[in-house]
Amino acid sequence: MADALLSRGLVALPPGESFPGAGIYAIYYRGSHRLYRALLKAEKDRDTRIPIYVGKAVPEGARKGGTSIDAPSGPALYKRLREHADSITEATNLKLGDFECRYLIVDDIWIPLGESLLIRKFAPLWNLVVDGFGNHDPGKGRHNQRCSPWDVVHPGRSWAKPLQPGLRTSAEIALDIETFFAG
Repeated sequence: MADALLSRGLVALPPGESFPGAGIYAIYYRGSHRLYRALLKAEKDRDTRIPIYVGKAVPEGARKGGTSIDAPSGPALYKRLREHADSITEATNLKLGDFECRYLIVDDIWIPLGESLLIRKFAPLWNLVVDGFGNHDPGKGRHNQRCSPWDVVHPGRSWAKPLQPGLRTSAEIALDIETFFAG
């Protein structure tokens, strides 16, 4: 499954048109943000693209066990990629044009395994160190939660603004990123 995803071509984030299906995806960064220079250098050294984030999109209700195996998934994967594009667009220090993605429509039962394999294979920065990119609005009355590391280093998501300050500063997270790339 991971090999099938990686054999797919890179496309803009989000893909140009909506499509049905659920599955797995990888998001790649090609910009000039100072925090991610080591990622781009690592790609050149290894001669392969390294995703900054990998994730999954499951059919609506699947997280709570509310779907059947034959239930249509609708555009779950496209909607998830669109949500990520919106998060990047809202960030004050990122440009959507610096991102690309690969995605693969997968039978629902295999989606969590595919995501786990991709995380283990690539150890994506935004999955492991700069957590919070995939977060959703916590909802009404729950803004006493702390700001995620992703929202600390990439401020701008409207729903994250009323959250409590993160546990770590932007400078501390930058040091975590440096340490991560140093091995």
